[in-house]
Amino acid sequence: MDYKLILCEKHCDGAVLKIVLNAPKANVLEAAMLEEILRVLDEIRTDKDLKMIVFEGAGKHFSFGASVPEHTKDKAAMMLKAFDGMFFELVRLAIPTMAIVRGQCLGGGMELALFCNFIVADRTAMFGQPEIVLGVFPPPASVMLARKVGQAHADDIALTGRSIDAIEGHRIGLVNLVAEEGQDAWELGLAWIEKHILPKSASSLRIANRAVRMDFFRRIMEDLPRMESLYLKELMESCDANEGIGAFLEKRKPEWKNE
Repeated sequence: MDYKLILCEKHCDGAVLKIVLNAPKANVLEAAMLEEILRVLDEIRTDKDLKMIVFEGAGKHFSFGASVPEHTKDKAAMMLKAFDGMFFELVRLAIPTMAIVRGQCLGGGMELALFCNFIVADRTAMFGQPEIVLGVFPPPASVMLARKVGQAHADDIALTGRSIDAIEGHRIGLVNLVAEEGQDAWELGLAWIEKHILPKSASSLRIANRAVRMDFFRRIMEDLPRMESLYLKELMESCDANEGIGAFLEKRKPEWKNE
C-alpha cells in the first residue's frame, strides 16, 4: 500500500519493520500521518514473525510534534483521538518498539519516542515537551513520562518546557544508547537489535513485553482517556490555553490572564 507521509521498510528477513516519518524537515505528526501509521499497525496484526517496530524521522529531525493548528478548541478532540489511538494499537500489538532519534524530538514526537521500549539517539538529539509554553499540557507524556524517568524529571520536563540533549536523556534513563560522534544511530540500533532481539522468539517477545510493561500498558489504556477528558473539558475551556495556541499561530507573544 502506498503512503504519502510515511515510509515502511522491512529489515532482517521481515523481523524488523521500520516506519519512517516522511515529512521533513519537521515530520509533524498531523492527523493524516497518524492515520497512515494506524493503517500500517492494522496491516501487521497477523504478522507473527515481526519482532521489532522501529520509528525514525526522515531528514535531520525526528519530529517537531503534533500539528499546532490541530490543537485548537474545535479540532483538539479529533487530534487527541487519532494520537491516543496510535498508542492503544501499539499496546494491543505488544511488539517491542524502538525510536531512532536525530535532531528535534518535541511534543508528540517525544511522546512517540517515550512510548518505545528503546530509544537510540545521536549527538544532535534534543528532547522536549514544550506544550506548557503554549499554555497546554501533553496528555500522553503526563501518563508515561514519570513512569519512564521518575517524577522529579517528569516535573522538570513537563512544567518548564525545556529541552534536554541526548547525554542528559541517557543520564536520566530516557535514552538507552547514544551514538558516538559520526556514528549513525540507525546502524547502532540495528546492530543492537541483531544481537539482542533477533535470536528471540517473536511470540515470546510479545508475551514478555506485555508482562514487563503490564502496569505501563494498563496506565495508557486507563489514564489516557482521563487525560483526554481533562484536556478537552477543562484545559480547552480555559482562556489561557486558547490564548497560547492562538498566539503561536499568530506568531506573537501570549498575553496570559491566568484563567
